[in-house]
Amino acid sequence: MLTLVTGCRGRVGSTLVSLLHRGGHAVRAASRKPGELSLPPGVPSVACDLGDPGTFADALAGVGSVFLYAEPSHVTEFLAAARTAGVAHIVLLSSSAVLGPDAASDPIAASHHAMEQALGDSPLTTTFLRPGAFAGNAYQWSESFRSGRPVELPYPHSRTSPIDEADIAEAALAVLTDTRLRGAAYHLTGPESLTAAEQVGLLAAASGSPVTVRTVSRAAWKESVSPSLPEEIAEALLDYWATTAGSPAELTGDIEKLTGRPARTFAAWAAGHAAAFRA
Repeated sequence: MLTLVTGCRGRVGSTLVSLLHRGGHAVRAASRKPGELSLPPGVPSVACDLGDPGTFADALAGVGSVFLYAEPSHVTEFLAAARTAGVAHIVLLSSSAVLGPDAASDPIAASHHAMEQALGDSPLTTTFLRPGAFAGNAYQWSESFRSGRPVELPYPHSRTSPIDEADIAEAALAVLTDTRLRGAAYHLTGPESLTAAEQVGLLAAASGSPVTVRTVSRAAWKESVSPSLPEEIAEALLDYWATTAGSPAELTGDIEKLTGRPARTFAAWAAGHAAAFRA
């Protein structure tokens, strides 16, 4: 069965393509700019812009399963094209944010919620992967590490269970290749509840770069990220961190359930990516 992997410029999608290819599974890598992809030899690429229905038919030709990113603007057209192409199974990279009480109106969860609703109403078999905070979110602090400046945190004691993107890709591999795992929803977390300050400390230990944490106001943090982060997303993140300050993050065993081994620790992720945090 040929699998179409969308969003192959991202860390999860690119890793999944390599895993499928290495395992002998037929895979096609999709991206808005396929010419910019770095793929294993022998893996074909195709243009697929989830915001442009004109790209759907060619991308889905001959495809049996799809790994799909949460871009809801033309999900109805994508699902229609998938049914026409004979797709049997879609794995959606959703988010644990959909588990919140106001997912439909939450700026962080809304696109994932809309995708889950559309796929849930479709006759296609769908599997939902709902990861929480990505370990790779820590890259936002890399410039502070390299410049020797303090890492500025509005809620240093906010807790998450950061998950390695490689674990998400391996979970996706499992549900794409084992029919027994299809049609369910999986809440993917890392193996431990860590504060933001503890994550900074683990990065400092792994990189050998001494760094301090400075607590800043909501307004100051929002101003610092304004060039790259929409205000409504920034506000939603601040509200989330405020509610999770001092509260243990939820941990699940779904990574081990799907992959047969425990989720990777954040310390292991930090060790593997330490070069990005060295001056």
